[in-house]
Amino acid sequence: MVVYGAVHVLVAWLALQVAFGTDAEKTDSKGALSELAKNGAWLLWTVGIGLVFFALWQLLLACVGYSYIGKKRKRISKRIGSVARAITAGAIALGAFKYATSGSSGDSTQQQQELTAQVMAWPGGQLIVGAVAIGVLITAGVIIYKGIKKSFEKDLDMSRAPSWIEPVGRIGWIGKGFAYGVIGVLIGLAAINADPQQSGGMDKALHTLAAQPYGMFLLAAVAIGIAAFGVYCFVAARALRE
Repeated sequence: MVVYGAVHVLVAWLALQVAFGTDAEKTDSKGALSELAKNGAWLLWTVGIGLVFFALWQLLLACVGYSYIGKKRKRISKRIGSVARAITAGAIALGAFKYATSGSSGDSTQQQQELTAQVMAWPGGQLIVGAVAIGVLITAGVIIYKGIKKSFEKDLDMSRAPSWIEPVGRIGWIGKGFAYGVIGVLIGLAAINADPQQSGGMDKALHTLAAQPYGMFLLAAVAIGIAAFGVYCFVAARALRE
C-alpha cells in the first residue's frame, strides 16, 4: 500500500511540474517510473516487487476480504474494486520491470490510442469504446462520491488513523475521481468522433487540463488531490480494515 501511494505522489509531483511550466515528459505511472529510474534500476525493481505483493494482496481481498461488510452487494463491489486495483498495480509493476531491463516502458498515450484504434476496427467498435467511456465516467463518479460522503472511513480502523485523515482522504478521493473523469471524457470524445487520437490515459488527461483556460490552477488542484490520495494510502497501510 505504501508503494501504491508513492506512485500517486510521484504522479502528482510530475503534474505540478507541468502546472508551473516545467513540462514533464510523462505525467502518469510511466512518468513516475522514469523519475525512479534516475536513481538506479534497483529502485525500479523494489517498486515493481512491492506492487506485485500489493496486487497479490488485493486479489486475496477479492477472494476472502471485506468480511466486516454486512451487505453482500457492497461486499461484492468492494471485491471487484480490489480486482481493478490488482490489475492496475500489476500493469505498473510490469512497466517497472520492463524499464529496469530495457531502459524504457513505452509511450502510454500512444499505446492507449493504438488500443482504441484496434477496438474501433471491430464490428460495433465505436459503441464498445463509448461503453468503456461510460464505465470510466461511472467509476469516476463513484470515487468522487466516496470522497464527498467520506465513506472511505468505513474501510479504516479510525482508532489507528490520525484525525487529519478525513480532510486529506476527501481531497484525495475527489481529486483522483476528477482525473478519472477527464480520462472518461477523452475516451468518450474518441468514440463520438471516431478518432482514436482523442483518447488517452492519465498522462493525456493531465496535459489536457493544463491546456484549458486557467489550466495551471485546475491541474495544480488535481495534482494536490492525487498527492493527497497517495498520503491516504500511507495511512491506510497501517489502518486499513480487511
